[in-house]
Amino acid sequence: MSLAAGQFEAFSEALNRHQDDLCRDLAALGGAGDAFEPDPWRSDLGVGETRQLIGGAALERAAVNRSDVAGDALPGAATEHRPELHGAAFRATGLSVVVHPRNPHAPAAHLNVRLITAGARWWFGGGFDLTPCYGYVEDCVDWHRTARQCCGVLGDADTFYGSFKRACDEYFHLPHRREARGIGGIFFDDLALDGDFPRCQDFALGVAAGFARAYLPILGRRIGSDYGEAERAFQLHRRGRYVEFNLVHDRGTRFGLQSGGRIESILASLPPEVRWGGGDRSEEERLLRDFLAPRDWLAQEVRSGGAAP
Repeated sequence: MSLAAGQFEAFSEALNRHQDDLCRDLAALGGAGDAFEPDPWRSDLGVGETRQLIGGAALERAAVNRSDVAGDALPGAATEHRPELHGAAFRATGLSVVVHPRNPHAPAAHLNVRLITAGARWWFGGGFDLTPCYGYVEDCVDWHRTARQCCGVLGDADTFYGSFKRACDEYFHLPHRREARGIGGIFFDDLALDGDFPRCQDFALGVAAGFARAYLPILGRRIGSDYGEAERAFQLHRRGRYVEFNLVHDRGTRFGLQSGGRIESILASLPPEVRWGGGDRSEEERLLRDFLAPRDWLAQEVRSGGAAP
């Protein structure tokens, strides 16, 4: 199941184009003054480029990062479910995106798409998920509708979407809090489909494109919403959950740290400001009850512009 010559490089180059497109489209939300700062890097492990927008008019922090790295042995975070590959040499390329909007009514979002080879094996992984502070049914339905559409390239969209949604709900969960990080999306790993590289690649690149297709309209609806000090305080409080998950549970963070990756790029996923405690208890209860409990969003009745009752 080894890759043919050039397949790895072609996928990596396609991710470069997605990085360019996402940086352009996200920066445009804040107007002419906002731009991503490129920070190319090279290390003993490989090459990459970290691009960050910090302190923008619409986005308080956003990172769109690329990497292409290799090593003598897969990190433990990658072999937990693949013990047979312990100690195998690897190469990995990926696109990692995280967006923390300034407006509390605009949800944070995350995308990751990656290809890993180890020994004679290759597999794709990644997905996207949405993390609101103030939930809107319209946003959740649109997000999951796009997630389902992305899965159609693999075969039966309902089957693959159902499987990847469950995996996302299970993965983006904080056991110590007994709550979800957000409203989910899709999450996949070990995707090889009996060696059908073209179909897996089409899906992975479709996920990257689907992220933009789903998220940009949501941001457009929410970044101009009115808010005050109370909403900002709740946003900073809820961001604490994001930090807890990324530092304690996220396999991508652990993979990067265990492989000796670039710390500044790995921790670019964290929000610039965060607060523990001080959240509005009634808003928290509403968020947990009406949005963060896993549910079938595609079965919801959407009231235009409205939040969940």
